[in-house]
Amino acid sequence: MKNNICFTPRRIGLAAAVSAAVLASGCATVESPSPRDPWESYNRGMFAFNDAVDGALLKPIAYAYRDLTPQPMRSCVSNIFGNLEDAWSAVNSFLQARGHDFFNTLGRVLFNSTMGLGGCIDVASMNGAYKIKNDLGTTLGVWGIGSGPYVVLPFVGSSTLRDGTATLGGLAADVSPLTPIFEIDNVPLRNSVLGLYAIEARESLLDADALVNRTALDRYSFIRDAYLQQRDAMVNQRRADGGAPPDYSDDDLPDYSDDELPDYSDDEAADAAAR
Repeated sequence: MKNNICFTPRRIGLAAAVSAAVLASGCATVESPSPRDPWESYNRGMFAFNDAVDGALLKPIAYAYRDLTPQPMRSCVSNIFGNLEDAWSAVNSFLQARGHDFFNTLGRVLFNSTMGLGGCIDVASMNGAYKIKNDLGTTLGVWGIGSGPYVVLPFVGSSTLRDGTATLGGLAADVSPLTPIFEIDNVPLRNSVLGLYAIEARESLLDADALVNRTALDRYSFIRDAYLQQRDAMVNQRRADGGAPPDYSDDDLPDYSDDELPDYSDDEAADAAAR
């Protein structure tokens, strides 16, 4: 049996870019890494590798998807995948004992799955029930597990030791937003849906990626710091709430219920008598 391998210019360019990134990762050394990024030498190499693969393969496909697919269809695809993520967010809100968020997110899933035609239309957001993002990494943080060092995962990108373990462990245990897709028995269909999921996720980041390119002096540091700040904010906000919805009953606001207001009831009579 003979295998014919076609070395197209695109494949050759991709292989060259990947090889250059791998070589760069082996040569790069950071003498004084950030305390939260002790593996910065490795991370910068993996970041360069991901950028090379992204620029040669993923980003062109994402732009082609944006250019060739009408906006309503792209919104429908995004909403359907977002509905799957909402279901996973509801599970994690439950694990964090955030009953208010759990029922709100579960309501979003049910509303969009029925009235929104399987999630194609985000009718929940149209009616004021907005997304509450949640994931297993945040749940572990709420349970008291520290984030650990920052790490750049191959093809995935920014993560931490805690978040990366949660993501990879969830995929291995088949408990993740992608679980319903993995349950599809038709392998070609399943792989097509997974490919569409990856393309849609990359397309949703095109504008943010362009903004980083315009404003950041060091793309790696900018993306790392933004990721860590966003993850810290998610965990701290949920720890502060303690699983309960906001309670404003004890806020130090002025109470006007017993104020003695002037009585103007006789003013009109006095004016009439004066005339």
